[in-house]
Formats: sequence, structure tokens, C-alpha cells
Amino acid sequence: MANEEERIALFLDFENLAIGARERGGKLDMSVIVDALSERGRLVVRRAYADWTLFADHRADTVAQRIELIEMPQRAGMIKKNTADIKLAVDAVELAFQREFITTFVIGSGDSDFTPLVLKLRELNRRVIGVGVEGSTSELLPGACDEFLFYERLLGTGEGRNTPRRRGRKKDASGDGSGSSSSELSEMSRLVTTTLSGLQRSMDGPVISSMIKRAILRKDPTFSEGDYGFRTWGELMRNLESNDVIELRAGSAEGDPAVDYPRKGGGEQQAFELLRDVVKDFEERTGAPPLSGLKNELRKRRPGFSEKEYGYGGFLQFAKAASAKGAIDLEWNDEGEDYYLSTR
Repeated sequence: MANEEERIALFLDFENLAIGARERGGKLDMSVIVDALSERGRLVVRRAYADWTLFADHRADTVAQRIELIEMPQRAGMIKKNTADIKLAVDAVELAFQREFITTFVIGSGDSDFTPLVLKLRELNRRVIGVGVEGSTSELLPGACDEFLFYERLLGTGEGRNTPRRRGRKKDASGDGSGSSSSELSEMSRLVTTTLSGLQRSMDGPVISSMIKRAILRKDPTFSEGDYGFRTWGELMRNLESNDVIELRAGSAEGDPAVDYPRKGGGEQQAFELLRDVVKDFEERTGAPPLSGLKNELRKRRPGFSEKEYGYGGFLQFAKAASAKGAIDLEWNDEGEDYYLSTR
């Protein structure tokens, strides 16, 4: 069933996390990670791999989170790239074959050497969440996961990889976040509407709010609405509705509404009408305009216009969609070596 809870197996490369946290100026707090995962499902396996003689001061806190300590001593003369990593990978794959009821694997490490493990688990139809400390996380690993959680974000102190600062957002009395700055709203609006438009074209039936969140995570596993100052995904969506970016309607499940463009206007159709108006003005003055340069004319009327906001990869693709919907005619002209647009 779609609403059945996730059953999670947690595998920790403890050395990588603990040393990463130490280098960032703090001691690793496992309760923060466990709490975040508990919000996503039921933790049925909890294992941490390390030479625990080197991390004796972490033992009590780790055990308190009901995490099994897997002792992997480093023998003198061994290359430190490392028996714990190998044991973790073997155990995870073995568990994937033995325990089909486990739906999600969490790999706690920022080491890119775990990327093949992540890909293998996904090949076995398991969801994979990564957890890492930002300063010690490879650029390769997050993109391989279905979702990646930075430890600093969970603490509420991190900025997130390649993410500009968005904190300090004012809220109104309703707490719906309507005090967001225009730049925040524009960035978030484009991300949501681009994804919404793509989903509407690729599937039948209504687009549900949680579908958009999952699609965004597939594009960027490090995404978090918290980086935009919102406590929950639902709060973010209500904020966009209050700004007439989207419209929320009752969905098939309580708390997971259907999402569409506002009935009163906006979205793709409004963009097609804008294109039609611009083309009509050109026809009245100089005749049918060429496609080249027409995007700049749209931006004069609507600053910041981008076809990507509606899920199109380029302006020609957008114009062809407008033609298919009957907003304009689009024909290739050999003499002008360009597409020319006209109204019907």
C-alpha cells in the first residue's frame, strides 16, 4: 500500500561521520540522525561500524540509540581503507537479499567509495537515503541516493551544499510564511511549477503534492524545504497557493492535496496567451514575427519570463506547444531561415 510505513535499515560508517563532525567543531550526536530517520519510517536494523577502541567516548551515546556496535579493529600495518567499509557493504547487500521487507537503506557516510553500494541497492529496488557531514561528503555520493541528509541541516546549523542562505524569513501571524522575500518565492515557484508542468504532461490524473516533492528529490537529493525557511512541505505549498502560484484541492488522501495551476489564470495557458498577444502586436505593426528575439519581447512585458518555468527545455519547444494548443501558428520559412509565428 502507498501509505504503508517505510522499514529502514541503518548502516553507519561511524569513523567518517564522527571525524567529519569533529572537524566541524562538534561531537557527533546520533540522536539527531535517528530522530530524522524515525520521522521517515520504522528503524528495524541499526548498525555502526568502527574500531571502537578509537571512539570509546561515543560508545554510550550510540548504544543509547539502540545501535549495534560492529567492532572492526584496525590491525597494525593495514591500509586504513578499511575493513569496516568492506564489512558494511557486504552486510548491506546480504541483508537486501535476505530481508525483502526492508524498503529503505540508510548509508551514513560521505565517502564516495560507497557510491557503488548505493547504486546496487537501488538496482535491487530499495530506496537509499544518505547521511553525511557536509565538509567531509564527496560531491559524487549525494546524487547517487534517493535522498541525502546533511548532518548540519538536521542540527539546524548548516547552509546546505551549493545552497544560498535563506534563513531569517519573517512570518505573519498565521505562520504560513507569506513574509518570504520575492527572490525566495521566485526561486521556489519556478522549481515547483516546472515540476508540476512536467508531471502533468507525463501522467494521467491529478498531480498530488507528495508526487512533486518526490520528483524534486529525484532531481536534487539534497533538497530540503527547510533551506527556504519552511518547517514542512505542506507549509511551503500553502505559501505558494497564497501567492497565486498554484491551487490546492482535495486529494485522494487527507493531508496530501492535488495541485494545479490557479483556475482564475496563471500557469501555462497564461503564458501562451502572453505569446499570442505579443505576436498579434507584431502582426499589426510589421507582419508575422520570427521566433528569434521573440523571447526578449515577452520578457519586456513579463520580466523574468522563462519557458523552463512551465517544464519546457527551450523556447522553440514552448512555441510548438502553444501552436499545438491553438494559441498561435508556427511555420518554417526557408527564405528567412527561421520559424515565423502568426495568430489564428
